[in-house]
Amino acid sequence: SMTVHVRYFASLCDRVGRAEDRLDAADGLTVAGVWAALHREMPLPTNVLAAVNMEYAGLEHAVRDGDEVAFFPPVTGG
Repeated sequence: SMTVHVRYFASLCDRVGRAEDRLDAADGLTVAGVWAALHREMPLPTNVLAAVNMEYAGLEHAVRDGDEVAFFPPVTGG
């Protein structure tokens, strides 16, 4: 099993009601799987950006024990 630290930024922090989570899970999760494990009733919002250990990562990126996964709302350009 593994422990993953999860952080939420900006409007996602408001949406989930907290700034971070800790997930104890089985090995083999992806970034999308981390969200699904923590938020069964809330689908991953479209266009959300994710980072693993402070580097942008796709939703299919494999997560390992001790990783930090961060979710960001889409950046609006202007």
